[in-house]
Order: sequence, then structure tokens, then C-alpha cells
Amino acid sequence: MLSKILKPVALKRLAYRLAKKLIIVPHHELEPVPEGNRGSSWLSSGEDPQFIIHPARRVPTRSFSKGWYLLRIKINEANHQSHVGKLYSNLQQGELVSIDVPWHSTKFVNRLFYLESANAMLRFDPCEAETEFTINTFMISKVPSFIAMRHMKQRLYKLLSHVDNIEEYLAANCKLNGGRLVDSVYKEYNNTFTHGAMEKSYPFWVEFDEPRAIERMKQAFTANQSQVKFSIILPTYNTDPVYLKACIDSVVQQTHKNWELCIADDASTDSQTIEVLKAYEQQYSNINVKLLNENGHISKASNEALNLVANDYVLLLDHDDTLPAHTLSFFAKAITENASAQVLYADEDKIDEQGNRHQPHFKPDWNPDLLLSQNYICHPAVYKASLLKKIGGFRVGVEGSQDHDLLLRATANLNREEVVHLPFILYHWRVIENSTASNASAKSYTTDAGIESIKHFLSQSKQSASVEKGKYPNTYKVNWSLPTEQPLVSLVIPTRDGYDILKQCLESIYDKTTYDNFEIIVVDNQTTCEKTLGLFNEYSEAKINFSVLKWDKPFNYSAINNFAVSQASGEVVGLINNDIEVISEHWLTEMVSHALRPEIGCVGAKLYYPNDTIQHAGVVLGIGGVAGHSHKYFHKSEPGYFTRLHLVQNMSAVTAACLLVRKSVFEEVGGLNEEDLTIAFNDVDFCLKVHTAGYRNLFTPWAELYHHESISRGEEDTPEKIARFNKESEYMKEKWKKLLSNDTAYNPNLSNTHENFSLR
Repeated sequence: MLSKILKPVALKRLAYRLAKKLIIVPHHELEPVPEGNRGSSWLSSGEDPQFIIHPARRVPTRSFSKGWYLLRIKINEANHQSHVGKLYSNLQQGELVSIDVPWHSTKFVNRLFYLESANAMLRFDPCEAETEFTINTFMISKVPSFIAMRHMKQRLYKLLSHVDNIEEYLAANCKLNGGRLVDSVYKEYNNTFTHGAMEKSYPFWVEFDEPRAIERMKQAFTANQSQVKFSIILPTYNTDPVYLKACIDSVVQQTHKNWELCIADDASTDSQTIEVLKAYEQQYSNINVKLLNENGHISKASNEALNLVANDYVLLLDHDDTLPAHTLSFFAKAITENASAQVLYADEDKIDEQGNRHQPHFKPDWNPDLLLSQNYICHPAVYKASLLKKIGGFRVGVEGSQDHDLLLRATANLNREEVVHLPFILYHWRVIENSTASNASAKSYTTDAGIESIKHFLSQSKQSASVEKGKYPNTYKVNWSLPTEQPLVSLVIPTRDGYDILKQCLESIYDKTTYDNFEIIVVDNQTTCEKTLGLFNEYSEAKINFSVLKWDKPFNYSAINNFAVSQASGEVVGLINNDIEVISEHWLTEMVSHALRPEIGCVGAKLYYPNDTIQHAGVVLGIGGVAGHSHKYFHKSEPGYFTRLHLVQNMSAVTAACLLVRKSVFEEVGGLNEEDLTIAFNDVDFCLKVHTAGYRNLFTPWAELYHHESISRGEEDTPEKIARFNKESEYMKEKWKKLLSNDTAYNPNLSNTHENFSLR
């Protein structure tokens, strides 16, 4: 029985004002969240929540007639997870037809579907989980068949990047199956939602994907790997015997047998802890235990364990965590394949008190700026023993952040070849009530210790910078000092007409920028709008740091910017779109402070759509074939994947909608490619040239701007634009094949289809 019909007031939260042609009824395993949300927020009480969808009573036919429809939804889920909803038709005929509707929290989803006959009602199952969610938008609109076909083809052009000629591919499928072209297109369109578009759950990944990856690695093992010798250091203190046994057993059960376990107990007062340690030491000759007489805390105990080390490589282990049986084997393989490796680390997950695995952390490769923002490496970490001896082991006084401090000091003078990342889960971090793993704020002193660690690192490396707390516990913001005399920054803004957006862009830069020493170079690409020409004159007369360059040729983004940069006087140049609007007044100060660092190449900003969802937070290579924007459509308030939306970090590429780089670096790599990449991907190509030249590209979330994307140039929706886009896409795939297949700032276990850091 239908439990509740929403009133018009509630429907305002469920649909566009133009879409009040629906009555949406909670039907099964759904309860409204009490008070304050007026019917738009729901709690699913089981794994089969259902809504029934009716046309409004004022619709003459009182049914969904035969034809094409567009479902548009936006749902905000309490835990910001991805889900796969289902839309059912033919409910009354008894032969249910369903389509998958994958959605991610806060992201708009557009999904076409076709009804073979009239339906009095439809059913929408939002998820298969007990969770709380809010339906912000729910709209079903009937669309003409030609609009439906165009929409489907646009999606196929974007996602079937492996197909050379989409039209020929669809025609061939149509002929092969003896059907109509529209049926072939609709089938392929549906496949983009049902094949690879659904986010895998972590338990599914653990059950199916992880064993296959482990087996592939085992097949590549060689005999010489068994010669690698590990010393595992384990400081203990009043450890629960159950967890301590599990921890030590995980070492004993390693498939790689060339190890010793060095345990330093920090004067435990629990006799059971001591009994467990003595029993293992007595049973295993390669387990060495040192019982300290006085409690000296974690750093001192770890150093005592280090003093027991006799082997070449050291792995750090916490007293209640566990290692998968293949951990040492995988590290041994990596060591034999990377002769220069000094520090190695891998991915990790958490394990609860019942032994359930969850919250995997799939990390990027060596990312120095991310390490200054948080200890993203954490566990597991393997060090060359000689390196630890050289830096003096753990530093007393930074307890709570001793691992972060050790990593910063150990990697201070290493290059990217000497820090090796293994993209496998090789550590299970135990989550116990009030532990740091379960709640970073449970030990608030760890953030303060982290600040001290970073201060020490900056001081020892003689870098002019300060550090402060980040937005989240155990995250940090490093403020890099600017020279006493600010260098000139040349901001290049190409435009053609676009009076309103250009005016907004210029006003926001001049009114909201605290950095003083900049010039704006507008490149006029055949403007005919009198208002825009008048705007050029107005600013030229009013601002001494404003000028206009003429580009009287067809639009070529790369050539336009190359020309402007050649005329720029600034030590730093900024590529800025004309549809950018400044939000944070220190945006330019922040970006320049990074761009001036000798090791840094391109610097990108955090860009929002006007509705405060993410447009750009760095570029991820390989998404959709070439590249996509990290965390696209996440709300600005969301933390992102392990808080990365709020951390300075190295990225392989950033968008040129707002990009700063030293002019010398721009010229060193030859600027933008104006021959092969006139419109698309020229910024990604440029960033990759800078990356391969040895510089680190960087994204900072502390420079915030709006990007009114697609206002100025429109979508890629004509045959000519699509053909040009495909040609430039193929150029990128051919030139940067290796980097596109494995973005070092990302992780091969994460999706190459979606930008939400879901599992591949």
C-alpha cells in the first residue's frame, strides 16, 4: 500500500518548477527524515527502497505515453558514496523492464530511456543499501526522437574512445543484428551505464579483483627475490593480547621467509602483553624482544627496536595492525626491480574489531607536496636500513606524528626513482574505538605534532615557508614566502566578444586580488561587439597594467596564448579563461608562491561551477581515454578522496582555464602545441611536457575561482567539432600512451571512467 503522497510544498525539493508533472510516492522501505527537510530527505530501512512515480492528475492522459524520455536526477547521499539505482517500467503488465541509473552524491545524472507502451506509473529504486539521502532534483521529460539520438551519440563519442569510427561501428552492429540503427545506438548507450559504469563495492573488489592481481604478481616472482632480507620493527605497549597475537602471526605467516621481527616493549604494565611476547620469542629464533625498564613513548621505543636490526631493509609495523601474507614478497620483488629504491610504500585499508576490511586508501606515486599536506604514505613503509641510520632514526618530541616526521626526513634528498610505490593493499590498519585510525580527532595532539614535524623539515632544508593547520585533522597548509619585491605576473586572457563574462572576469581580478604586481593582456580574436570593444577602451584608459593584443586569425587557443606569452613582460605568466571569476582574494598570491619554487612547473587552481560544485581540482590522466577533472561535480564543502579536495598536491596536469607557470619554463618546453592541438587537450599536453622536463605540476585548493564553463565557446556538438576533437584525442593517446595508462598522481585501482575516485 502506498504510504504517503507528497504535497506540492515537498515536490518543490524533488523537481524543477517546470517539472511538476510528477507525483513521487515512497512505496517500500523508505521513511522521511523527521523535521527540517519537508519530505525531501529519506532513510532507507532496508536494501530495497522504492518510489512509485505517477504523472500529475492534471496531465490529460494520466500516463507516461509511448516514446523517449529523459530522467534527470541529483541525489545527495549522507556518506557521499556512489550507488546504482534502477528505473522500472511495465509494472502493471507484470513484465518488469529495468534500466540502471548509476549516480554519485551531488552529481547531476541524465539518463535516456524508451517506453514501448504507455505506463500509468514507473518505479525508481534509488539504491540497494540502508542509508540516508536527499533528492534535490527528480525530473522526467518526454523528448523528440532526434534529440534522444543526438544525446545518445554524444555520450558514445565521449565514452567509446577505443572505437575509431563510432558511426561505422554502430552501423555495422545494426546490420549484424538485423535491426534498426536507433536500436543499435540505444543498446550501446545502455551498455555505457551497465558495463563498467557501476562502482564496485570494496568487498566485491576484495573477493574478485584483489586475488587476480595477487596471482599475476606471484607468477612474476623470481628466485633472487628470496635473498632480500627484512627487519620488521614493532614497538608495543600494553597491547591487547588478541590483537598482538594477530599482529605477530601475520608476520610469521609471510610467504617470504627471509625476515626478523624486532620488538621493543615500552615498559608494559599488562603482564599478558609481556607473556605473549616472551612466548613468541621462545618459539621463533627470528623474533627478538627487548623489554624496556622505563616508558619512553613511541619514538624512543621504535629506536630501541631499530637498534636490534641486522638486515638491509626495515618495515614499520604497529602493534595491533596486520600484514597480508604476501606483503614481504611484494616488497622483495619491488626491491629487486628498483635498484635505486631507498623508500618503498604501498596501499592500505582498515580492519575493524571483527576483522572486516573497509576504507581502502589507494595512493598516488611519490607526491612530495601531498606529503607536506598530510601523511598520505602512512602504512606500510619500507626503508633502506642505511638510510634510517644516516638520519638517526625516529626523532623524540614529535610523538603522534613520528612516522610523518621520519618520512619527511628520509625523503628530503631523494628523487622520484628512489621512492617506489606499490599499488597493492599490503597493510591492514586496525580500527579500535578512540584510535587514530577510526577518528583522527581522537588524538588531536597528532596534528600539532605534524605541524612541528613540517616546521623542522622546512627549517632543515632551508626553505622559506611557514605551516598552519589544514581544514581537517592531520592536514596542513604550507605557506611559501614571496620575495620582498613581488615579480611581475602577466595574465593572458583570450576573448572574442563575450562582453558580460569578460567584464565580470576583469572586475573580479581588479577588485578581489591582493597581489599587486600583475598585468592583464587581453588577446582580441576578431571581436565585433561594440560593447566589448568599448570595454577594451575603458580599461586601457583606466588601468596602466592593462593592454590588448590583436589576433586577426581563426581561433587557435594554443597559437593565441603562445603569441601573448611572447609579448608578456612578466617573470610568471598566467593562462586565464575569459569566463573565470575570482572568489578568494589571495588566489594570485597563493599560486605565485608555488610557481616561483624552482622545482614546480604548472600551478592550477580550484575551480567551481556557479552552483558551487567542483569543475576542476586537478586533471586525472586516462579518464574517458585522455583526461578528466578530479572530483568533478563534488560540492565545495565535501572533503574528497581522503580530503584531497582540500590539500595542495602534485598532479600530472592542471587546466589552463587558470594556470600559472614561470615564463622560462613555458619557453623551455616550447609552449602550447599550435599545430596538433588547436582547441582541446593543449593544456594537458603542455603540462606533460613540463612534467617530463623534470618539474612537478601542482594543484592548490587555496586559490578558488568560479569557471563559467562553456559560456564562451559552446559544446562539442557539431560533426566538425566532433571530428576535430577525435583527431586531437587520438594525437594525445599516441603521444602520451604510457602516462595516460598510469597517472602517477592517481592509482591504477581507481576508475578510469569516472572522476569520483571510485574503484576501477
